Amino acid sequence: MPKSRSSLLTRRGLIAAGGALGLVAALTACGSSGSAKDGSGGKDSGAAAWSFKDDLGKEATAKSKPKNIVAFTGTAAALYDYGVNVKGVFGPTRTADGKADVQAGSMDISKVEILGNVYDEFNVEKYAALQPDLLVTNTWEKDSYWYVPAASKDKILKLAPAAAIGVGGDVSMDKALARTAELAGSLGADLNAKKAVDAKARFEAASAKLREATKANPGIKVLVGSGSADLFYVSTPDTSADLKYFQSLGVEFVAPEKTDEGGFFESLSWENAGKYKADVVLLDNRTGTLQPAELKAKPTWAEMPAVKAGQITPRVTEPIYSYEKCAQIVEELTKAVQNAKKVS
Repeated sequence: MPKSRSSLLTRRGLIAAGGALGLVAALTACGSSGSAKDGSGGKDSGAAAWSFKDDLGKEATAKSKPKNIVAFTGTAAALYDYGVNVKGVFGPTRTADGKADVQAGSMDISKVEILGNVYDEFNVEKYAALQPDLLVTNTWEKDSYWYVPAASKDKILKLAPAAAIGVGGDVSMDKALARTAELAGSLGADLNAKKAVDAKARFEAASAKLREATKANPGIKVLVGSGSADLFYVSTPDTSADLKYFQSLGVEFVAPEKTDEGGFFESLSWENAGKYKADVVLLDNRTGTLQPAELKAKPTWAEMPAVKAGQITPRVTEPIYSYEKCAQIVEELTKAVQNAKKVS
């Protein structure tokens, strides 16, 4: 589903100017490891070296545990749930009215530097000024850093090590959760703390209940959709970690016949939006996508059986991969399956 989101978002040019490039060069020349130094000849303070092999197969290393962390907003929100704070974020963080975007989770966005708020926006100068020790984001496809603009990726990756957590392709939600927890642990999170243990137990219990719900109410077809002004996107469960996991628990999804080149979704004109029949619609909840009140103006939307039955549930299309947040997602889906009536 990520490319559909990219096409819906406002694309802006890179904010960084010539001054940023000079700062990039300066930091690259002197190094930006963020390791602690003592007062005797600039030697390391003895802090243990840090490393993490990410889901792109790349080893991120530093002379000591990273402190100045910059992350994609959703990944930062997941780290926050484990008690790991970041200095800066990039990605949907603040809505037009100044409130926290849904992808910011529980973070206090007033306490982080926002380097970019939409797709393809990343202020390199501000990033360099933070003296980053580590950049963290998700990855949906090979060699892809989510929300790191292609045009400036090389400059950005020269400033600090980067780690990407897989959330697409063959990855399932449980693996993405485990890997995010592993990363958080390496950055100082206490994974044995009561909050962390309870959150994982809640997620596992929620997953068991969803499996029970699908068995108790078989045959319920779920369509995963996202609306824009001109197109209705129907997602496949095969390439997103959340949907792949739900499918393993027995959720029956509508499978689009044709998908984009990335294999994430099928684009339908609004005239053809009713192509697939379903009992429940999981509707993209991200900022910038059309929500039920706005979709009322689309006749084909109003005619969908699930819509007529009022069986619409928000989909957290880009989950915050902490057990706490994902437990909530699974619980909401369980309610939708339990209460759904066969209408297709």
